[in-house]
Amino acid sequence: MKRPHDLAQRYLAIADRDINTMRLLIPITESDDEAIGFHAQQAVEKSLKAVLSLYQIHFRKTHDLGELIDLLADSGKSVPPNAEELDFLNPFAVTFRYDLIDLERFDRRSAQTLVEHVRGWANEQISSEERG
Repeated sequence: MKRPHDLAQRYLAIADRDINTMRLLIPITESDDEAIGFHAQQAVEKSLKAVLSLYQIHFRKTHDLGELIDLLADSGKSVPPNAEELDFLNPFAVTFRYDLIDLERFDRRSAQTLVEHVRGWANEQISSEERG
């Protein structure tokens, strides 16, 4: 069984793969917003699961970012900055694969900023636990 810190680092490595893909797709105008949203959602999900794993907070198999944030809050742990803004990414986890999302407006750069803030927050949580 992996140590909590090792598992957390593994989740962050997986999040980084999605972040890298998202960054590559953003400037390509021909790339679909749905694909960018998918990688953004996955990066946030894995960042949250990294912190949950670090603190050994059990979570079920889910793509619901709100549920993962609630688990952190209910355990008295820090939640990511702008946590209330993350719900808009939920539909990208599964729905976009079936072309069922109605996107009114998707701001690629705002999504990137939000993802990077969550990823930075997760890294800070893990780093501070190492120091503590």
